Amino acid sequence: MEGGAGGSVTCGSWIRRPENVNLVVLGRSMTRPSSSSSSSSAIEIFSFDPETTSLSSSPLARHELEESDGDPITIAVHPSGDDFVCSTNNGGCKLFELCGQETNLKLFAKELPPLQDAGPQKCLAFSVDGSRFATGGVDGHLRILEWPSLHIILDEVRAHKSFRDMDFSLDSEVLASTSTDGSARIWKTEDGVPLMTLARNSDEKIELCRFSKDGTKPFLFCTVQKGDKAVTAVYDISTWNKIGHKRLLRKPASIMSISLDGKYLALGSKDGDICVVEVKKMEISHWSKRLHLGTSIASLEFCPGQRVVLTTSSQWGALVTKLNVPADWKEWQIYMLLFGLFLASAVAFYIFFGNSDSFWNFPPAREQQTRPKIDSFLGDAQSDDPNMWNAFGPLDM
Repeated sequence: MEGGAGGSVTCGSWIRRPENVNLVVLGRSMTRPSSSSSSSSAIEIFSFDPETTSLSSSPLARHELEESDGDPITIAVHPSGDDFVCSTNNGGCKLFELCGQETNLKLFAKELPPLQDAGPQKCLAFSVDGSRFATGGVDGHLRILEWPSLHIILDEVRAHKSFRDMDFSLDSEVLASTSTDGSARIWKTEDGVPLMTLARNSDEKIELCRFSKDGTKPFLFCTVQKGDKAVTAVYDISTWNKIGHKRLLRKPASIMSISLDGKYLALGSKDGDICVVEVKKMEISHWSKRLHLGTSIASLEFCPGQRVVLTTSSQWGALVTKLNVPADWKEWQIYMLLFGLFLASAVAFYIFFGNSDSFWNFPPAREQQTRPKIDSFLGDAQSDDPNMWNAFGPLDM
């Protein structure tokens, strides 16, 4: 899906609906000529077809922004899939709610009082559990709010010179943020207390950040630029010490993303390439070179239920790409495997039981020896045999 006459795509994200349907929301910037008939920027919702790995040709729902709002610059979707927040370059942030099914989808815009006049926000992020929402402004202003009450946890005007990136940890207790000046800070989301600033050399710039999401590796991944050398560094979040780095994309990255299950990490370059890394091995599993030829990738996000990524750029619009990675086990395949193992165990037990001399494998009744009568053991009660009791010895009367 290219920009074309409909305006250029500025941002995008997946929406995981409660009915297990994956949708895509795109922010579109319209070129406004001086004529009074100029069209407005818009928010559009598209359906996704997993069979063809494509988006619908026309939007399921559309909302035109006010001219005073300007163009959408970033979008964050709540984990529930029922609403999302969009920031614009002239106004503040707007809340959008989705109602109805895919065939009859409605999009409603609402105001966010704490963020209505916040100015352009470079970063928007919901916590993994959906209980907190954070914004990082172009002016370096950080806000952390409870969701959906919008109670302000932190309102830090000088958190950074200007925000570059941010991400919540898997347990939603920690927020990492990076600045355009190359610094990175860690914040507690419960009370907004700053924990620390990540250590770096004077010639290093920490640019992008993502927490591990697989539940077993408590790491923070950061892209670090040192001159013309770009690496991906790994920090242990128990100590916040850097434990290693690796050259993956081998060029400056514009965007980074991690899959919901934490198995894959993706990097998008400033000239249109993407690479997908298997986190367990830290090795590249997929390359898409010149995907957005000559254009910086603005959005990069994994599909919630498929090994597919969504990318956007101002020149090439929105693209969905199927990854060349090993297929995941489906739920029905797991059940079939368990059933097969159970069936094999039952057959093996039957064969073993039929050919064993088990204690419980009694011979047929006709082959059993006749049980001796109790009288033959005790003898005849009327017997006059004098030696009958001698076996027990004399009795002490």
